[in-house]
Amino acid sequence: MPRGRTRKSSDTVLVKSAEMIGWALGGLEREIALTKERLVALNAQAAKLRARIGSRPAAGPVAAATFHEPNATRQRPRRRLSAEGRRRISEAMKKRWAEHRKKKG
Repeated sequence: MPRGRTRKSSDTVLVKSAEMIGWALGGLEREIALTKERLVALNAQAAKLRARIGSRPAAGPVAAATFHEPNATRQRPRRRLSAEGRRRISEAMKKRWAEHRKKKG
């Protein structure tokens, strides 16, 4: 019989791989359970904060996306620029670029 490593039979390999898969599944199930516990705790904390906001008027606007509304984003109303404001900005930019051209050329 030749010396060296002994060859593993296919049965041994299958048992070991099934054992490893079992360990992996056990770890995943444990992580899922911990994640569910954390989610319950976070939801409870969010409920407390929502109750707290509801009991007192807030200092400013409240922009909070809830867990059930993942795409809930608060959009500010769009600010409109008056014709006078646009004219002033235009003049200032023209003046700025004119000075820039003088320095450059």
